[in-house]
Amino acid sequence: MTDITSENSRAPRLVSASGAVAGPVKGLEKGRDTLITFAELLYFAYRNFTSGPDAILEQYNFGRAHHRVLHFVHRNPGLKVAELLVILKITKQSLARVLKELREKGFVEQKPGPEDLRERRLYATAKGNKLAGKLSVLQVQRIEAALAEAGPGADAATRRFLLAMIEQSERGQVAGLVKWSDPSGRPEDKGDAA
Repeated sequence: MTDITSENSRAPRLVSASGAVAGPVKGLEKGRDTLITFAELLYFAYRNFTSGPDAILEQYNFGRAHHRVLHFVHRNPGLKVAELLVILKITKQSLARVLKELREKGFVEQKPGPEDLRERRLYATAKGNKLAGKLSVLQVQRIEAALAEAGPGADAATRRFLLAMIEQSERGQVAGLVKWSDPSGRPEDKGDAA
């Protein structure tokens, strides 16, 4: 088997969203292999996190884009199409294709806004809510088991880590979007959000 961690040993470099490469990341030279291992663990964790839902989505000829749209529409009834574009950071064309399929198959419906009839508001149908619940229960069970195995304090550490992985300029938006079951865990309560 190929060792996927023995690539070029130069110091890590920051890459901006535009693809421009900055200088070496200070302080990471010694821990580079550990950081690469963490990146690999994220890949494998994500693979397992999505595998159960992927199998269910396949039965409907849906993919992960359908899952993401359905998740956010289910969790935010009345979400504007424009807001969903910002959340998902995808093109209008990509969203239009996925929404069309979800609407045609009866998982999502679109209604005009209450004040502005030009607004397009999205709602999960009963069928959509059922599928969203079926998909999220698999992921919630995996997270619950992992937190239990990680031990005491894992939920707070995981919350801090995941928020820190999000661009600082986007943390406030994410914090406002995420439904926090534990109000003490809201990042703005702890000053973590931008």
